[in-house]
Amino acid sequence: MGGTYVLVLNLPRATTIEVGALGRIEFDAGAYAYVGSAFGPGGFARVDRHRALAAGDRNTQHWHIDYLLGHSETTLETAITFPDADRECELVDRLPGERVAAFGALDCDCPAHLLDAPGLETVRDAAVAEGGRPGSE
Repeated sequence: MGGTYVLVLNLPRATTIEVGALGRIEFDAGAYAYVGSAFGPGGFARVDRHRALAAGDRNTQHWHIDYLLGHSETTLETAITFPDADRECELVDRLPGERVAAFGALDCDCPAHLLDAPGLETVRDAAVAEGGRPGSE
């Protein structure tokens, strides 16, 4: 099964991370929300791949989010799924937070798919209010 997902991340300290072709990006400390889609082979197995990367059990970096998840201080707090729903661009518009320019949105017309969110609970609750199924890390 596939669909759309929201990864809720915590970065305890401000840091600069090299993010592939985007180059060096300065991240403030705090909560982030990444909105992605998993409609290809394996569906939500993509979320499991993100979890493994965040846990340090995997190193391969294909997408922008992999660079943030692979940072030693980033924690994946939860993943919220929207089974069989193609809502990636809609959700990034509806969830609270400021977009991190160009991050995760090279394959669509959105300015970004990563939000610098106002807080972990705030963004998680907003995603659930949009109809997402909460999970845990």
